[in-house]
Amino acid sequence: MLAGLSRQFYPFPRNESQPSRFAGALHSDSILRTTMGNLPAIILLAVLLPAVGVFVFRKAARDYNRHGRLTKSSSALEVATFVLHGASSLVFLDSRLSAIDTAGPLFGFGLVLLGGGLVMLAATMVRFGVKRAVGRETSGLTCSGIYRKTRNPQVIFYGIAVVGYSLLWPSWTGAIWVVLYAILAELMVRTEEEHLKQAYGTEFVEYCESTPRYIDVPGKK
Repeated sequence: MLAGLSRQFYPFPRNESQPSRFAGALHSDSILRTTMGNLPAIILLAVLLPAVGVFVFRKAARDYNRHGRLTKSSSALEVATFVLHGASSLVFLDSRLSAIDTAGPLFGFGLVLLGGGLVMLAATMVRFGVKRAVGRETSGLTCSGIYRKTRNPQVIFYGIAVVGYSLLWPSWTGAIWVVLYAILAELMVRTEEEHLKQAYGTEFVEYCESTPRYIDVPGKK
């Protein structure tokens, strides 16, 4: 269904003669008319994804309280939530390879962010372990390596990849798609932190005081 919607509605005009599709789109009324046609699906997903996230991560919080870790169903639901977000790119982004402006200034930058984010995500997942990453296994706090710089490197690296992917088809709907990822990631991180605070107490609090949640912002962790 999402693939069908993406073929019917796309956020960019098909005028291939423009010197820069991104620059032209910013000043063209056709982009507005096209995205307005896709507006119902965009609004639906913009409401649905956060609602699904609230439901899933509340269930995850209950599992953490009862079992000290996620059950198989909660872990699968968390993964499915981010898979759903990824699939929704077919609505928020053009997603056709032929629509990528390879001569545009954002193409190379987006490609670097996408590739670099995925490589760093894979490296972090290998070090951390897949089961631990999806909440199915707990074996103490990890505070070394990249975790001395940020408490949530997987969230950051996947977020970088999300931003890079959206820049391949730059549009205001792509910005919404990125924001939706940030909302889902924040819901997940807050849920996990509450569990870790209860499980490790002072040790986790001290870790939070010395290491930022995402990136180091002076005066804030």
